[in-house]
Amino acid sequence: MTKAAHTNRIRESTGSKVFNVINAILLIFLCFLTLYPIWYCLVASFTATSYLSAHQGIMFIPHMFTTSAYRLAFTHPLLLSGYRNILIVLVVSVPLNIILTVFTGYFLASRDVLLKPVIQFMIMFTMFFNGGMIPTFLNIRDLGLYNTLWALILPGAISVYNCIICRTAIQSIPASLNESAYLDGANDLVIVFRLTLPLIMPTIAVLVLYYGIGHWNAWFPASIYLQDNDKLPIQNIMRSILIANSNLLNAAASETDKVDDFAETIKYSTIILTTVPVLCIYPFLQKYFVKGVMIGAVKG
Repeated sequence: MTKAAHTNRIRESTGSKVFNVINAILLIFLCFLTLYPIWYCLVASFTATSYLSAHQGIMFIPHMFTTSAYRLAFTHPLLLSGYRNILIVLVVSVPLNIILTVFTGYFLASRDVLLKPVIQFMIMFTMFFNGGMIPTFLNIRDLGLYNTLWALILPGAISVYNCIICRTAIQSIPASLNESAYLDGANDLVIVFRLTLPLIMPTIAVLVLYYGIGHWNAWFPASIYLQDNDKLPIQNIMRSILIANSNLLNAAASETDKVDDFAETIKYSTIILTTVPVLCIYPFLQKYFVKGVMIGAVKG
């Protein structure tokens, strides 16, 4: 039996073996190119600024090992307030995003709704056209949201693209389930929370990831709508340190911090502190991103 199975096994040709070897080498090289920038930032964050300034180029291990940048980062009021602000935005925004998206997706997936074509056109119109930066800024200022965290929460409370993903998932639910629920006396709120939500939980996970990472990476709205430094989220603090010559860092640092002694190192340490949370979560939830892309690919 074993001999017959060995005989029937397809033998790999020499060309196929060469192709597999070359393909493996190419993929390993691409993985190295992808991972090395992250590894370099991690190594540089533990390397003294004097060494970084004198040795430009590839580096695989820390030199003149130091943790001074991380000590300042963990004690610095702006970085801590940046984490606090982004966590507040996430805790408030994501549930609001999901609720509004589910309600809109349920409406778009419903049949025989009064004025649905008109309302659907108005919703889709906002996906391609908006009022522009200046009118939006004036609107937020007149609503009293300027220089508050609400300016980061309310204007982007819903995404039309995510509503389309939610609508597609809801449309996959058999209409007979909703009809049975109506016959049993359930209203639309009961159907949404007790029937629709449990059946589209994988899609809800996708939307939570989309909204959460969107808020985590967003820095431009805060740079426009927030004036006080202690209200800025972590990405804006990082951008100031990386681009704006560490003005915010030097402004809030104490006299004993001596920021200039490790200015380069703290840039890399800040990158690590702001990207590690997402890097730790993403590998475990990558399948939901793939599922979300596949769901959003069908919009009919």
